This record gives sequence, C-alpha cells and structure tokens, in this order.
Amino acid sequence: MTIDYRGTTALITGASSGLGEQFARQLAARGADLVLVARRRERLQTLADELRTGHGVSVDVIATDLAAPGAVPALVQTLTEREHVIGTLINNAGFATRARFENDDADRVHEQVQLNVAALVDLTRALYPALLASGRGALVSIASTAAYQPTPAMAVYGATKAFVLSFTEALWYEARESGLRVLAVSPGATRTEFFDVAGENARVGAFREPSDVVAHALSTLDRRNPPPSIIDGAANRITAVLPRLLTRRAGVSLTGWVTGRRPIDAAH
Repeated sequence: MTIDYRGTTALITGASSGLGEQFARQLAARGADLVLVARRRERLQTLADELRTGHGVSVDVIATDLAAPGAVPALVQTLTEREHVIGTLINNAGFATRARFENDDADRVHEQVQLNVAALVDLTRALYPALLASGRGALVSIASTAAYQPTPAMAVYGATKAFVLSFTEALWYEARESGLRVLAVSPGATRTEFFDVAGENARVGAFREPSDVVAHALSTLDRRNPPPSIIDGAANRITAVLPRLLTRRAGVSLTGWVTGRRPIDAAH
C-alpha cells in the first residue's frame, strides 16, 4: 500500500546533502510539504527553491546545528510558531569520526553523541504525539551497518548507531497499531559527505548511491506490513549479519581486523 504523503508535512534533518537531500527530493516528488533542517542555510534554500518550483510543494527552511545546547527545543518552538504539524520525521543528521578512542577529540566525541543520540531522541519525543495522531506518515531513523557489531576505530559512532537501531525498532513495536510506519535504515558505504568527516578509510565495501538507499527505504515503508529495520544492499546485509553468527569475542575481533586494515586517520 503506497503511502499518500500529499497534504502532510515531512521534517528532514541533515537535509542539505546526501541522504537527507534525497529524502527531500523523493518525498517532494510524492507530494509532501517539507521542513528542511541542517546547518547550511544557503544550501537548504537552494534545494527548497528547486523543490517548490519542480513539485509545487511548500518547503520551509530552518538552519540550526542540532548538536548545540538548546537546539531541539528552539526548533520545536519554531515549528509551533510557524504552525507546522509534522506527519513524517526523517532522523538523518549524524556524523562519525575515525580514530582510536584515546586519540579522538573529546569535544567531537561529545558532539557525536549529542547529535546522533540525544538530539534524535529529543526531537522524536517532541514530535511523536503528532506523528501518532496523523497515523498516515512515517518515522525513519538512519542507523548504519556499524550498528550490528562493535566497531573498533569508530567505537563511539558504532555505539550511537546501535542505540538508534534498538530505539527505532522498539518504537516500531509500540506504534504497530497506530498507522504510523516506523523504520530504521542501516546503509553501508554511501556516496555522501559523511566520508568528508569520517575519512575515506572509514569505508567498508562498495559505495551505494543516496538515491538508491532512499528509494529502498520508501518502498519498504509502502509495504503492507513493513519490517522494523532494513540493511541497504545485499553485500551489506551479509557483512552486517556475519559477526552475529560468531562469539562476541570473535565478532569484534573480525570487525577490528577489517577496520584496522587501513590506516586510522587523525581525529576529524
């Protein structure tokens, strides 16, 4: 059953590039009005102008850094003032660093947890009653193949994405009779600006295109009974699940061997 997004508003975090931009494009093509959230106002505004012209939808832009203290309450207040009722939430904003933990920048570690976990939970909690009341949209959170096992050299990132996966799957169960579709999406290496921050050596496997990942997510939501989570890409499904067939010691050792084959970048 294809979701009808016409007449509803979708909020997308991290919307200025990559997966967030693709969610904006594909949801606008399906008739959703949009609220685009990211740090870079100019890029958001350019995208918003293009989508308004191309699809005749309403697009609002809110430039903010969700990792900053008080950012989520301020965003929610802005939504209230502008009378936005959110029916779909795409939790896409997030970043990674790649370094041994003792070498990772302490401030960046804190920002990573704040953005990938705390801001995601706070924003979801603030909008969740409206999402449930709408009963016709979706809650999508971007996890990662790194969520499926501890990830040496990206220990904090992997742990934050394991949280996102567990949290979102639990909400899938709680919302299963509401009409709200809930989905955790775990991409592998995807051709986005993520690797500008994490470093090219963070990549495992071949790149997937953001448009393909988003199309997979939206088509999954269209199913009559969508699952709580998906791993994007056949090869990624194998590499993500394989460590679960091993002991915890063997699994983390295997992952550590894979991530350690390439030089560990300085903390970004």
